[in-house]
Amino acid sequence: MNGMTLAGLKGKVAVVTGAGRMRSIGRPIAVQLAEAGCDVVLTGTGRAPENYPQDEKDAGWHDIASVAEEVRAAGARALELVNNVADPADVDRLVRTTLAEFGRVDFVVNNAGAARGSDRVPVVDLDIADWHKVLNVNLNGTFYMSRAFGKALIAQGEGGAIVNISSIAGKLLPPNTAAYAASKAGIQALTASMAQEVGRYGIRVNAICPGIIDTYRMDDIDRGEAWQQLIKTRIPLQRAGTGDDIAAIVLFLLSEQGNWITGQSYNVDGGTVVQH
Repeated sequence: MNGMTLAGLKGKVAVVTGAGRMRSIGRPIAVQLAEAGCDVVLTGTGRAPENYPQDEKDAGWHDIASVAEEVRAAGARALELVNNVADPADVDRLVRTTLAEFGRVDFVVNNAGAARGSDRVPVVDLDIADWHKVLNVNLNGTFYMSRAFGKALIAQGEGGAIVNISSIAGKLLPPNTAAYAASKAGIQALTASMAQEVGRYGIRVNAICPGIIDTYRMDDIDRGEAWQQLIKTRIPLQRAGTGDDIAAIVLFLLSEQGNWITGQSYNVDGGTVVQH
């Protein structure tokens, strides 16, 4: 990272879920953590290569294995694991494997999220299966991870930090996004409650609420005129965000410079949302 040097990251072990996409939030978080001196556990869903976006196919991308290579190139250790955050047993295995491989855990970044899809409809038209899929990955997955790794951090007795990736949708609560918005609002509630419970152990819990980020998740919007109009009308700073924008505040919240911040849900959105 350029500029201010963040303290308290070197030699730590971080877990980053949903870290396998080339154009994403998880990848830059993992790489910037490695550049700051953290060893990194990377999880993904084990996507079939035929389902990769075309740019990933063209680049010869290999999901979390490719991100692990970047982590190692930064001089850190990496462990890539296919893991389903919506399965509590799988999450418990992730904790055990992390501790067996690295002997400790310090930071958890809950970034895994359900893809945009057929859930973006009015509530009366929302398929129950779509509701459960979004809630299971976004909210339940964050709960399972926070619960399991929270226990490990408490037992370790050396503090630590959890950052949950939420969304401004959890504050805006827009129409045709009931499942997604409910899941993200739930993450913010989970963050606030847990922070008050584990602060006595020196564990901090915060959430980031990204706005419009130029990643694969937004590929249902063509990057032409419609995209430019969205940016012009929705973002006061007149540009879409990047994964690096989100990674920067994640690292700050994990660092010693952020060690008196907990229970917060920060909008990182170019000014789209000003309410808290």
